[in-house]
Amino acid sequence: MSRKTVSLQDIRQRIDALDARMVTLLSMRARLAQQAWHAKGQAAAYKPEREAQVLRRIRDMNRGPLPAAALNRLFTEIMSACRALEQQMAVAYLGPEGTFSQEAVIKHFGGATGGRPLGSIDEVFRAVESGESAYGVVPVENSTEGAVGRSLDLLLNTSARICGEIMLPVRQNLMSLARKRGDIRVVYSHTQSLAQCQQWLARHLPEVERVAVVSNAEAARMASRDRRSAAIASRSAAGLYGLKLLAERIEDDPRNTTRFVVIGGEAVPPSGRDKTSLVLSARNVPGAVHELLAPLARYGVSMTRFESRPARTGRWEYVFYVDIEGHAEDASVKKALAGLARKAAYCKILGSYPAAA
Repeated sequence: MSRKTVSLQDIRQRIDALDARMVTLLSMRARLAQQAWHAKGQAAAYKPEREAQVLRRIRDMNRGPLPAAALNRLFTEIMSACRALEQQMAVAYLGPEGTFSQEAVIKHFGGATGGRPLGSIDEVFRAVESGESAYGVVPVENSTEGAVGRSLDLLLNTSARICGEIMLPVRQNLMSLARKRGDIRVVYSHTQSLAQCQQWLARHLPEVERVAVVSNAEAARMASRDRRSAAIASRSAAGLYGLKLLAERIEDDPRNTTRFVVIGGEAVPPSGRDKTSLVLSARNVPGAVHELLAPLARYGVSMTRFESRPARTGRWEYVFYVDIEGHAEDASVKKALAGLARKAAYCKILGSYPAAA
């Protein structure tokens, strides 16, 4: 027997019926989200641990054909729209509009969440510490260029806590008002972006001056004022400032990724798959660093990052930024942290938060 042929009209009618059901279900979800917000006393609408659990469950249920990343974006936007019904909030980030920091905010919080572009990473921290913004997003490391020192230095002394992380693939693009590369005399970009594209620049624009500016979006703004200049920035910056893309994905490493953290005022409960970040300093005795980290091995806690930086309190003194798997409330992590605190000259937990997918 031959299978019955389904007409295009029949397929479209079934899609329309499914769309109607989805609208109904989304409205039901939004009402339940509002009820949940009232049930918890109209507390903060953004709950990092709960949103992380929702996204993980969606990914685990997915059987295709939509890729996991597409479903992740869809449900991030659904939760963002529901959250906006409950509470309006603006997330501080390094501006102006068009930076990779803004892309990180949208990826994590969704498009219905407002953004508050600020002039520096310091201002983002101050906005969160003062309560002017409930949350901020700052870069902490890049897979090509390493740590973002200013963010680490500010984390050492801030009263804010890390309550989330964002892994953003960074795609660098050359943009300009010029018609061709040969007309370009200067390239503007952030220091890290220039470094991430230095091999491409050496091959394709070897004689062109490179000028570091405060952000990629600022570079795009400057390039929009001079036809002999160009910027390295995101695609969104090209659209914002009316620039033509002369070359796309010019980063030297195609896996180029920047890790951002979300900072806020409150501790985050366990989500089931978490990280804990802390900063330590060792006592000035032989073998102190090895001894300092011994509790992690003793209690079976995995360390995923270890970064040393000058302490800025004295010559040849260092602090160590450490990421470990697990939440500070997990039994094994709690014991390891207690051991670290006993051995360290200084120990500060920067936050426990859901690990990025």
